[in-house]
Amino acid sequence: MHKFAVRVLVLGGLAGLSMAGAANAASQDGMFREMTVHYSASSLATDEGAREVYNRLARAAEAVCPNQPSYGHLHTGDVGKCRQAALSAAVAKIHNQRLAALHAANWKAG
Repeated sequence: MHKFAVRVLVLGGLAGLSMAGAANAASQDGMFREMTVHYSASSLATDEGAREVYNRLARAAEAVCPNQPSYGHLHTGDVGKCRQAALSAAVAKIHNQRLAALHAANWKAG
């Protein structure tokens, strides 16, 4: 069984928030923040497995993006944008139709 990993990244600077498809946003310390999510290709072969990988990616996006905007130039809406950008970039990097469909369905719902 092959194991893969995808990194969910947050880079310092507000400019990253406007970059389409990139997992960029302001971090509190202005430094790179990332989390690696491990998964196997076989886990993406089922709906249940894809949901599990997606949930791990979403938790990683929450972990690398600030929980609360504790500095003046980042607003609450930006936190959500940061998490969405990080999650979208991670899903795109994995390039799996089942995972992409799940992400698209969650994006419309939420």
